[in-house]
Amino acid sequence: MEPHERIIFALDFPALADASKFLAHNDLFKHIGMVKIGLELFIAAGPTAVASMPNPVMLDLKLHDIPETVERAVLRAGDLGIKFLTLHVQQRETMRRAVKAAEKTGIQLLGVTVLTSMTDADLHDFCIEGDTFKAVLGRAVLAYEEGITGFVTSPREVGFLRKGLGPKPLIIVPGIRPEGTEKADQARVGLPKAAIQDGGDFLVVGRPIRDAEDPIAMADRITKEIGEAGPGYAASKEPA
Repeated sequence: MEPHERIIFALDFPALADASKFLAHNDLFKHIGMVKIGLELFIAAGPTAVASMPNPVMLDLKLHDIPETVERAVLRAGDLGIKFLTLHVQQRETMRRAVKAAEKTGIQLLGVTVLTSMTDADLHDFCIEGDTFKAVLGRAVLAYEEGITGFVTSPREVGFLRKGLGPKPLIIVPGIRPEGTEKADQARVGLPKAAIQDGGDFLVVGRPIRDAEDPIAMADRITKEIGEAGPGYAASKEPA
């Protein structure tokens, strides 16, 4: 896998026309490996947003509902031909049924443990003991036991999660902020090179590329950092 193929560009745009214009104008598909379609764009354009993308798609809907609803949503997502689908780590029955549905469709499920915008104080507000490290690993272990083999985690916990789960699970890292870019509303962020060295397989990058004066130059800068990660685990592994 080439370094630029580890970049998942977050299509955080209010309309499909805006996203398509940005991608075409910057010829960005040559500089990334995948796009991420989240709630904003999916609500605006629906399945058409997925169908219009030539690159693989990570559909980031963070499913969180009762078991049957999640199961049926995973089955319908399979009709879209996506590569990845996110869901919150929740009750065992929900995850079991989601995994079985994903097996029928060929989708790789990605468990979301603790959102990158959350802090230890946010966990305490909901009477969750410990810190984000403990919460991320505890929820990931639970999900892994139920057959979820991919996870989304912040740069802060990626190394901790990799050590806790071992080499097999896929780890996707949002909250990537190259040196000198704004942190914005993300609480737990990190540098591209470090995220790969710590055990990340793919990096989700949105605003640093979208809002850059030269988006291609920013994407290439991130690619360079990924390439400099060295021969460590994440740099040498071919994700499934």
